Amino acid sequence: MNRTPDAPRMAQTTLARAVTLSGRGAHGGKPARLTFSPCDADAGVVFGVAGAAIPADWRRVDATRLRTRLAADGVQVSTVEHLLSALAGLGVDNALIDIEGDEIPAMDGSAAAFVAALDEAGIEELFAPRSFWRVMAPVRVADGAGWAELAPAQSGLHLDVEIAFEGPIGRQRLALDLTPATFRRDLARARSFGFLRDAERLWRAGLAIGATLDNTVVLDGDSVLNPEGLRFADEFVRHKMLDVVGDLALAGAPIVGAFRSYRGGHALNLALLEKAMRAGALERCGGRGLARRRAGLSASP
Repeated sequence: MNRTPDAPRMAQTTLARAVTLSGRGAHGGKPARLTFSPCDADAGVVFGVAGAAIPADWRRVDATRLRTRLAADGVQVSTVEHLLSALAGLGVDNALIDIEGDEIPAMDGSAAAFVAALDEAGIEELFAPRSFWRVMAPVRVADGAGWAELAPAQSGLHLDVEIAFEGPIGRQRLALDLTPATFRRDLARARSFGFLRDAERLWRAGLAIGATLDNTVVLDGDSVLNPEGLRFADEFVRHKMLDVVGDLALAGAPIVGAFRSYRGGHALNLALLEKAMRAGALERCGGRGLARRRAGLSASP
């Protein structure tokens, strides 16, 4: 099929072969090993955890403080946003992710390792048309000074994210159209960040136990403690946008629309997605019934 590298995909995709990577969770600090495998069209992204299948679906979210966690059948998988961001950013529609553990490994705090794993696996098109969620009406949610909104757009997903923090981060804003090329260039390498002053409070809450300078940009006053410094001058807002991509992936299909947020986060991103779904502001377009991939493994949620 002749298609320019960044043209919108019209066929569903999966992985060409399985690939495995391992690391430690940023919050629980425990070792984890995960394997990406191909699966059938219309299966979506499914996490295999302790014998249970957890679909990557907004209705499965059960925690949003500093990470996105999914749950089903009494089991959980935490910190899914960077992995989901890589899948969505590269346009992978269907994949089975088997995990030994209950948290996605942090790797270097960005989506770069997941992008590398997906490149190693390869992406193949399926004999099934892709479906999309089209934003039909504006939707907005707010929490204090923070807010997030979705609005209609002619094509693709346009992202506009602004953050505001005290100290060296200040206000940063980034806007772009999401494509595999922009994801790789502008978002994939942006790392999680946090403040040294918050460490003990987070540890007491069972969070950030596995956070280190190897997987988190740490700020102490006006200083970045990581010896290598920042990867981008505005790495902080780039990472927030990476999180948006991962959270919106829980719609289960690409969104055609314009996303905008100010001082957002996982809770606002997912509250917006839930409101849009429940209000009927998103319309499913394209796609068809279940179809088989060319050859290989299959999975169903």
